[in-house]
Amino acid sequence: MRTEVLAADADVGERREEHADRLGIRPVRLADFVGQSELKRHLGIICGAARQRAQTTEHLLFAGPPGLGKTTLAGIVSAEMGVAQQTTSGPALERAGDLAAILTKLGEGDVLFIDEIHRLSRAVEEVLYPAMEDFRVDIVLGKGPAARSIPLDLPRFTLIGATTRISMITGPLRDRFGFTARLDFYPPAELEQIVARTAGILEVDITPVAGAVIA
Repeated sequence: MRTEVLAADADVGERREEHADRLGIRPVRLADFVGQSELKRHLGIICGAARQRAQTTEHLLFAGPPGLGKTTLAGIVSAEMGVAQQTTSGPALERAGDLAAILTKLGEGDVLFIDEIHRLSRAVEEVLYPAMEDFRVDIVLGKGPAARSIPLDLPRFTLIGATTRISMITGPLRDRFGFTARLDFYPPAELEQIVARTAGILEVDITPVAGAVIA
């Protein structure tokens, strides 16, 4: 799977995730992801069915507090489907043209991941609606009375949105996602598994007691 960051906020969480990528800590398959068992089961069914049909998955929305694995799960879906992922964020898409430029560069079957999708402006959302429903984007040429709109077909793609504030997502946008999941906090036992897995990857010896303290 190839992942390209097109635009993103340089916040602490994102830098932490990029660091995890460099160290090879982030899971890339559902089987390696600890916790969120019910969500993993659903995603396995969704990806498996899409592969059988040789189609893209439905659009997915992941909601929950920071640090629970929304970005990681988006990458896992891309890896499970064997497709490229383009990554951006709501605040980075300031104008409708910003989103249109990204959409027209997508390849067949690609995943477009939009972090903090609740922060999209209404103008950008309007571009997203036909892209999600009909895989089409309308390019406006000219200004004023002479302006005209040209529909441009897009390759079939999957939009994965992540949000920490699902209540801020407008109804029309939320309704266009075929599957919405709320991520749960991890119980201590799963946090200990995550610590042990990370220590193993980094080749760090850690006792169960120390792992429990860190978790």
